[in-house]
Amino acid sequence: MFDKLDFIVEKYKELSLKVSDPEVINDQPLWQKHIKEMGEMEPIVKEYEEYKKAKEELKDAKDIVENETDEEMRDLAKMEVNELEDRIEELEGELKILLLPKDPNDEKNVILEVRAGTGGEEAALFGQDLLRMYMRYAERHRWKTELMDINDTGIGGIKEAVVLIKGKGAYSRLKYESGVHRVQRVPETESAGRVHTSAATVAVLPEVDDVEVDLNPSDVRVDVYRASGNGGQCVNTTDSAVRLTHEPTGLVVTCQDEKSQIKNKEKAFKVLKSRLYDLKLQEQNKEISAARKSQVGSGDRSERIRTYNFPQGRVSEHRIGMTLYKLGAILDGELDEIIDGLITSDQAEKMKNF
Repeated sequence: MFDKLDFIVEKYKELSLKVSDPEVINDQPLWQKHIKEMGEMEPIVKEYEEYKKAKEELKDAKDIVENETDEEMRDLAKMEVNELEDRIEELEGELKILLLPKDPNDEKNVILEVRAGTGGEEAALFGQDLLRMYMRYAERHRWKTELMDINDTGIGGIKEAVVLIKGKGAYSRLKYESGVHRVQRVPETESAGRVHTSAATVAVLPEVDDVEVDLNPSDVRVDVYRASGNGGQCVNTTDSAVRLTHEPTGLVVTCQDEKSQIKNKEKAFKVLKSRLYDLKLQEQNKEISAARKSQVGSGDRSERIRTYNFPQGRVSEHRIGMTLYKLGAILDGELDEIIDGLITSDQAEKMKNF
């Protein structure tokens, strides 16, 4: 680990000299590349400097314990030794986390898809609850949201919704939300007061650039049709809705949120590219051995990850055994406690192979 840290420090120093070079400054793409690299290294360099400083202070404190004749000074030095040893252990753990391989998608925007699963209209209503939860979570982080497509039931539920969430680190936090979300509650239509179980699925995809996906336009069939559902006077009277079919994979994307066919087509292609990229990631994940794959970060779409129990006001996160009795707050977007727990568990799993 320390050889790697020394290498990073040397690399950081080299880049510091390069970004001050007039020739590099004049080459803005290269200068920005070096600045970005330095930004990624800086937290590691600072933490390592603090670690080395603590090691020096520990050496000095131990010297006092061994050589000082004043009993009071020795006692103070012993206390300092204990504190520094604890701090050094803590810093070593933090450095290990900082050195863990970064997910290249962590800083990307997110395309989040919510679909009603088993449970009929009640599942569609729960899908709407989940969509609102993620929109509120995005608001709390001051991320921007843009509804790409929605297929509602007309009575408050959604069969499917796609939303673009723009913000620094959005994918790094929301990627753990992929999977099956289960709800247990008494539906409004249930006269006997029995608790029903329904489900909705969530897929979290990183928004991708054109260069990351090999998409041949000739592989995509584009159909246009009239939008359905609520809308302005143009929405239901012009062929503004767009359906894309990627023939090699069978993926279908629809978008009818905008009045403009061009804008709907642009949004639909954005979603299609992210789904194709996600397919590629899923194939890569299958090639990783089960022993090395993090249980939390697997992103299995069929995995039941969380249960929202309304009668008890309880939310159970099954992957890490966390149970919280604040259902209302969580559905209002207070997800950080759960997501922080998932991140910690994921890091601990990865550190086993460090």
